[in-house]
Amino acid sequence: MVIEYLKFFVSPELREEFIEKDREIWSPPLKNYPGFISKEVWINPEIAEEIIIIVRWQSREQWKAIPIETIDATERKFAASLGENKYKLLESKEYQLRKFP
Repeated sequence: MVIEYLKFFVSPELREEFIEKDREIWSPPLKNYPGFISKEVWINPEIAEEIIIIVRWQSREQWKAIPIETIDATERKFAASLGENKYKLLESKEYQLRKFP
């Protein structure tokens, strides 16, 4: 399993709208791709501007097989729904699940 880790900066007054728009705009296309397992949105009770999104994929190959055109079009739609410069992606990381024998 592969974990896609995304850390965003969002103004506190837009946090709930960001989460809702993410659910409406990003989640449906991701769920349609082979390898998608689940998605979670984490909020930090101590840092109101921080949102973490965790997406679980069966394999890196399946995750990276999503066409870049789909990613770009979905991001444009998401950004347009919130307004210009209303959030910032701070970190994007990838983790692999360590399995023990």
